[in-house]
Amino acid sequence: MMKFAHDTVVPFAGSERSKKEQVEEMFDDIAGRYDFLNRFLSVGTDMGWRKKALRQLSHRPLNHMLDVATGTGDMAIMASRLLKPGKITGIDISDGMLAIGKDKINQLGLGGSIELLKGDSETINFNDNTFDAVTVAFGVRNFQNLEKGLSEIFRVLKPGGRLVVLEFSKPQSRLMKALYNFYMQTMAPAICSIFSKNPHAYRYLNKSIQQFPEGKNFVNILNGLGYCNTANKPLTLGICSIYCGEK
Repeated sequence: MMKFAHDTVVPFAGSERSKKEQVEEMFDDIAGRYDFLNRFLSVGTDMGWRKKALRQLSHRPLNHMLDVATGTGDMAIMASRLLKPGKITGIDISDGMLAIGKDKINQLGLGGSIELLKGDSETINFNDNTFDAVTVAFGVRNFQNLEKGLSEIFRVLKPGGRLVVLEFSKPQSRLMKALYNFYMQTMAPAICSIFSKNPHAYRYLNKSIQQFPEGKNFVNILNGLGYCNTANKPLTLGICSIYCGEK
C-alpha cells in the first residue's frame, strides 16, 4: 500500500503514538463541542454538502448502508431521513463521538434503523460484499493508511455498490484560495480557542487538508484500487468535494 503525505500529518506533533491513536484521542477530547463547531465554522454549509453527497445514492436499492468515520452520526441520521434504507451501520474509532451519536439517535427515535459501533476503517468487522453503499463524510483524511481504508471499503461493498466520499478540498481561484487560507490558518483556530480547549484539532484540520490528494489524484487512487464509474464534484468554489466510485 502506498503512503501519502497526509497519512503522516498528525494532531500532536512530537507524540510517539500512531496517527490512529492520536486521532482517536483528539476526537474523544472535542466530542462535546464537535457538532456546535461544525455548524458554527461552516455557517451550516456542511449540512447542505451532506445532502448533496447523499443524493448520489438516490434511486438505488439500499438494504444496508455503512457510514465510516460516522462521528456523532450526522451522516447516518440524514441518510435515514432522506434515503430510508433498511439499516444503517456507523463505525468510528472514538468512543466519545459515538456516545454523543447514540444519544442523538435515541432522542430522534431512530434506534431501530441506525446502529453505531466502535470500528476502524482499516479493519472493518464485516464480511465481504455486505453493504449496498458506503459513505464517508470528512473522514478519509483521518485514515492512518488511505489506500488500506479504501480497500477495506471496497471489500465490504456488494458488487454494484457505491462509495460516496465527502471531503474538504482547496479552492482553485487565487482570491478564494487567499480568503480560504486566511480563514483556516487564522480565523478558525482563533474561534476554536474560544470554544474548545483543544486547538490542535483545527490546526490539524488545515494541515491535513493541505496535504490531502484531492480532485483527480483521489479519483486515480480509487481507480487503482478497482473502483469503477469514479467521479468527483467540487462544491462551494472547491472548498469541499464529493467523490464517487462503484464496485
